Amino acid sequence: MPTVAVLAGGLSHERDVSLRSGRRLSAALRAQGLTVEEWDTDAGLLNRLRTERPDAAVIALHGGEGENGSVQTILEMLKVPYVGTSSQGCRRAWDKPTAKALIADAGFSTPAWVALPNSTFRELGAQEVLDAIVEHLGLPLILKPDQSGSALGTQVVRDASELPAAMVGCFAYGDTVLAERLIDGTEIAIGVVERDGGPQALPAVEIVPESGVYNYTARYTAGLTDFFSPARLTEEPAKAVGELAVAAHRLLGMRDISRTDAIVARDGTVQFLEVNSSPGLTETSTVPMAMESAGTSLGEVFADLVTRAIDRA
Repeated sequence: MPTVAVLAGGLSHERDVSLRSGRRLSAALRAQGLTVEEWDTDAGLLNRLRTERPDAAVIALHGGEGENGSVQTILEMLKVPYVGTSSQGCRRAWDKPTAKALIADAGFSTPAWVALPNSTFRELGAQEVLDAIVEHLGLPLILKPDQSGSALGTQVVRDASELPAAMVGCFAYGDTVLAERLIDGTEIAIGVVERDGGPQALPAVEIVPESGVYNYTARYTAGLTDFFSPARLTEEPAKAVGELAVAAHRLLGMRDISRTDAIVARDGTVQFLEVNSSPGLTETSTVPMAMESAGTSLGEVFADLVTRAIDRA
């Protein structure tokens, strides 16, 4: 059986979540009979890849170098087969405004938004820019860093007086803020897995956070969010979210596995939010739930993806 290196940890804000994903994935792959080693992505990674060269690597990194294409570039330079999206695809998905623009250009719906760097607020006056955002998008809004994961820095703003503090909280995780019109509806996560017939959508997972906001705490603290897998959708929106996820996977150049986040608005419109090239695999993550709903398991899916990665090389 092939030797697989599961890359997890790293130095991003999402290190703890990545380690949890890595441990769960490693256990699932071992249950499939694979030889698995868990490697942290630190200063010794390159030397280890050269001297202990695995048959394949699986990226279980969240945030930073794990999703912005950096680690993928290293693996590509060293010609190490790996499961996951290529470095170029990662860069497209990692930048949320870019992903939204590409999806909108393809004819799909996404909430109205603006993305502005910190320097714009300093040079043009923070309050004036905030007033212009509210005038343009209205309220309520959701603010998020343009490049981050796990909803870190995400803030919901329902009153204009909340904007300054929310903006400061958002800039703690990035230099550019994405301000997006908040859509009232059902929050959905749709995993996509590549099989012999191409990318296929897993059953959609409905997300109902206790607080009403699916933030970092709600994502990774058991009991704070209710999940319904498959989602409680009628036939038409259930089909639409699956089509959106597969289209986003293709349009953004995802490979092997991805997760699309969306909102099914009250009027039935499916609104694209973002694509994740390295979806969480923890006990509270939606992709493993969707796999179980589809009648498969985390280990079975990733063992197949490891074989595909090795064959691809």
